[in-house]
Amino acid sequence: MNAAQPSLDAPVLLYDGVCGVCNSAVRTILRFDRRGTLRFAALDSDFARDVTARHPELVGIDSAVYIRNVGRPTEAVEIRSAALLRVAAYLGGWWRLALAGRVIPARVRDRLYELFAARRYLVGGRYDTCPIPTPEVRGRFLDAAYG
Repeated sequence: MNAAQPSLDAPVLLYDGVCGVCNSAVRTILRFDRRGTLRFAALDSDFARDVTARHPELVGIDSAVYIRNVGRPTEAVEIRSAALLRVAAYLGGWWRLALAGRVIPARVRDRLYELFAARRYLVGGRYDTCPIPTPEVRGRFLDAAYG
C-alpha cells in the first residue's frame, strides 16, 4: 500500500460504515490502491451529508457513491454499479477487467447491485458502529470522528 498523503483533489468513496461487506471492500481497496489517494467516508458522516446537500438526487441513497472533483463546480457523483466500476478503473491493473461489466445495461447492473445490497448484512454481517481504521490509513477517512 502506498503511503502517499491523499490530496484534496482525490476522489472519495462513500460506503455503508456498519456493513461487513462494505468494510471488507474498503480494506481490499486500501490493499490494492497503488496511488494511495482514494479517500473514504461513511454514508452517515458529516462529509456525506454535505455531499447530499449539493446533490439532492442522493437523498435516501443507501449505496456506494464515488465522488470526483469534490467541492468544485465540476463535482460529479456516481452510484451503485457505476461507482464500483469507477473504483475498478481507479485501481487499474487487473481490476480493469471488471470494466467489461459496462456492456451490461446500467439498469440491469443496478438491479443486480440492489438485490445483493438488500442482503449484504446477511452475507457480511453488521457492525454496531463504524470500525476505526488503522493509524496508517486513518488520514484517508473523512469522517469527523477520525480527524
